[in-house]
Amino acid sequence: MAVVAEVDGRRVRRQQNREAVIDALVEMFHAGIYSPGAAQIADRAGLSPRSLFRYFDDIDDLTQAAIDRQLAEAQPLLDPGVRPDTPLPDRITTFVTARVRLHEATTPGARAARACAHRNPVVALQVRESRSYLRKQVRQVFPELSDRPGQLAAIDALCSFETFDLMRSDQRLSMAAVTKALTDSLTALI
Repeated sequence: MAVVAEVDGRRVRRQQNREAVIDALVEMFHAGIYSPGAAQIADRAGLSPRSLFRYFDDIDDLTQAAIDRQLAEAQPLLDPGVRPDTPLPDRITTFVTARVRLHEATTPGARAARACAHRNPVVALQVRESRSYLRKQVRQVFPELSDRPGQLAAIDALCSFETFDLMRSDQRLSMAAVTKALTDSLTALI
């Protein structure tokens, strides 16, 4: 019995250390550090840099785990909570509010994903799939755009994370101001 308890204890410690490393990297994303080195991550996690790679193959593997965690936490925010037969003004308001909330919640992970997508094909694919999913969502919520591909593309770009991040970070708009700007723009486009 003592051997089983010891093995289980090691497994638990290993899992706790792995989670601590992911926590450390997610904290760094929140602090605006999207491509930290192994020593920085290990220091924040309270581990040695060498032990970091007991839990992950490399920094890209760790980054993927941190992004996956943030995506899992954001999963409930993916549904905009609006039906295509809802009156258009209500659809626009509800959709924009949901999309802004989603982007705000996923900002650290989305920035990190974009920062490492060029060197990590798995993350690059994940970014493309996320964009595709959100574009399909625009088509579902606004079926009146089915015969207007140009407007669909413009609304997709307008409601993208990149546009949100530009408005929040570079233009320093509040969430309320971003929501109003997007709502007004969608109303004008549709």
